Amino acid sequence: MLGNRRILIVEDHTLLRAGLRSLLSQDSDMEIVGEADNGRDAIRVIGALAPNLVLMDLSMPGMNGIEAIKEIKRRYPGTFVLVLTLHKTEEYIHESLQAGADGYILKDATHDELRVAVRSVLNGKIYLSPDISAKVITGYLGTGKATCAAGSMDALTHRERQILKLIAEGKSNKFIADYLFLSVKTVEKHRSNLMKKLDLHNASMLTAYAIEKGLLVSA
Repeated sequence: MLGNRRILIVEDHTLLRAGLRSLLSQDSDMEIVGEADNGRDAIRVIGALAPNLVLMDLSMPGMNGIEAIKEIKRRYPGTFVLVLTLHKTEEYIHESLQAGADGYILKDATHDELRVAVRSVLNGKIYLSPDISAKVITGYLGTGKATCAAGSMDALTHRERQILKLIAEGKSNKFIADYLFLSVKTVEKHRSNLMKKLDLHNASMLTAYAIEKGLLVSA
């Protein structure tokens, strides 16, 4: 049985940090191991606190959330990051997913939705707030390098489409290999080919692409 899931709250508003701590601490299997009010301090304490998940604001003094996500994913790739923000514009979503965020939820979400988002990300699934939805994801895919990706579905083989859907559902390489009767090495090769063909660089971006193409419905 897994022990408590360790969470670090990164938010520059003291009252909101206290509210998040109070809410998440109600779940017996969740442990708030620390808080930070900017990205730089968050990175500094992650090594000592070893959180499973970082709940990350985007607009903070000093190092902002997006810069912090990039650095966290570089130093601690096994640490999940769930963005919690007021921003619902394409620019922020695009940059967060590209930085490696594992989920994106808005601050006007309900308590129940926050719990669902936290648990989904801790279970290895990508969570995108319903308010972000297909329209914003479409806009994200229509900007910058993603423009070429948006028209690349025809370039995928049937097997690559199967694997893309499973990746977007948060399945591990081992699960996908067992499910499709493949070796893990073969799945890893397909995953690499998907990223090259679509010019997308992590599971968050693959998930956004899969949602926009209708391969699965956002949680």
